[in-house]
Amino acid sequence: MKDKNPLWSFFASVKLALFTLFILATTSIIGTIIPQKETAQWYSEKYGEAAANLFQVLAITPDMYSSVWFLALLGLLCLNLIVCSIDRFPGVWRQITANNLETPVHRLEKMSPQYTWQSNESAEITASSLKSSLRGLGWKTEEQTSAEGILLFAQKGAMSRTGVYIVHTSILVIFAGAIIGALLGFKASVMLPETRSTDKVYPFEGQAPINLGFEVRCDRFDIEFYENGMPKTYRSRLTLLEDGKAVAGYEEKEVVVNGPLRYKGISFYQSSYEPYQEFLVTVTNKKSGLTETAIIPYQQQHNSETSGLRYGVINAETRGQSVSRAKIWFADDDGEPSLFWLDDGKQATVERSKSNYTVAVKQMYATGLQVARDPGVWTVYIGCGLMILGLMVAFFMSHRRIWLFISETSGQTSSILMTGHSNKNKAGFEKTFQALTQAIQPRS
Repeated sequence: MKDKNPLWSFFASVKLALFTLFILATTSIIGTIIPQKETAQWYSEKYGEAAANLFQVLAITPDMYSSVWFLALLGLLCLNLIVCSIDRFPGVWRQITANNLETPVHRLEKMSPQYTWQSNESAEITASSLKSSLRGLGWKTEEQTSAEGILLFAQKGAMSRTGVYIVHTSILVIFAGAIIGALLGFKASVMLPETRSTDKVYPFEGQAPINLGFEVRCDRFDIEFYENGMPKTYRSRLTLLEDGKAVAGYEEKEVVVNGPLRYKGISFYQSSYEPYQEFLVTVTNKKSGLTETAIIPYQQQHNSETSGLRYGVINAETRGQSVSRAKIWFADDDGEPSLFWLDDGKQATVERSKSNYTVAVKQMYATGLQVARDPGVWTVYIGCGLMILGLMVAFFMSHRRIWLFISETSGQTSSILMTGHSNKNKAGFEKTFQALTQAIQPRS
C-alpha cells in the first residue's frame, strides 16, 4: 500500500481536530469572560494597564472573534473536517454498499453472536420460511445459492455510518452561514427620538452610516419603573415608511426587549433609551374635537398658533433622569391660568370658561434600537438541524447485519447457522439477535 502524503495525513488527523476544538473552546471561554467591543480605556480601568496591553497584543480585545488568529483556527478546523471526510468516507461507503453475500462461510463460523439449529425441511424450504419470517419482522433479505448451501443476508441502519459525516457537514454549513452573515449582513444601532424618523443606522465599528432603503419612525416610547426607581420594562411603537407612507401592517408596531420588529430581512431590537428635558404635550378641545401635539422644552411656554392656547411644564418630580410627574401651566384668553400636577404619560380634563380640554403629558425619550441584518441565519439554522440529525444518527443508530447459512444434511433435513454483527451498541444488538433467533425458529 502506498504511503500517504505526510501533509495530507496531518490535516486528516483526529488529533488535530481534538487539538483545534480544545483551543477554540478555551479561547471562547476567555472571550466570554472578558467583555468584547469595549474601549481601551474601559479595559485599562477594569483590568489594569498591563493586562489591557496584553489583551491588545494577543488580540483578545476589542473583538477576539474577528481576530486573524481566531478566524485562522476556524479555518483550520474546516480544512481538517474536509480532509478527514475525504480521507475516510470512501472506506465507509464501501462498507455501506458492500456485497455481504460474498462473506465466506469460514468467516461466519468465527463471528459472534451466533446460533445454530436443525430443521426437518430441505434447505430450499427452510430458506423460504426464514425469509418470510424475517420479512414479517422488518428485515428485508437477500439470497445467494452456492454448492455449499444457501446464504441469506439482511441489514438495518447501513446509512447510520454516515452520522459523523453529517455532523462534519453541519459544522461547515454553520460556518458558511456565519461567513454569509459577516459579508452581506450588518450590525448597527440608532438612537431615535419620539416623533422622528430616519432611514439610516450606524455600525458599531464606526463605519459610514447604512441606508435602510426605507424609514423607521418612533411614534411613542413608554417606560415603567419599580418602586426603587429601577427600570422595569420599556417599549417602543414604531412605524415603517416607504416613499413617505406607512407600510401596511407596520403601523405603530410594538417593540420590546426580546420582541423585535422584522422587515425585509432587517431586525429592530429594543436595547436602550435616553430621556430628554423636553415634553410631549397633547391637547384636545372636547367641544371641537381638534387635537394638537407639541414638543415643549422644560420650563418654557408654548404658544399655539392653531388654537391660541398657551401652556408649559413649570416643574417636575424625577426618578434619576426620568420624570414621574409634571406640573402643567395652562391658559387661554379668559381667566387665570390653570395649574395642576399630572403623572407622566397620563391625561387630565381642564375646564375653562369657553371650553373643556383634555391634556396629556409625557417626558420625551429617544429609543435605542439595535439593527441587524443576517442573510446567513437560515443557513445557520439548516446547519444546526443537520447537526442534530447527525448526532442522533451517530449516537442512537447502528449498522446491524445478520447472516443465515442453510446447508443440506443427510435426508431432507438442513442445518442453520445464524450470526450477526453491529458496529455499535453490541450489548443491545445481542438482545435483538436473541429475540430474532427465538422468533424465526419453528415451534416444536
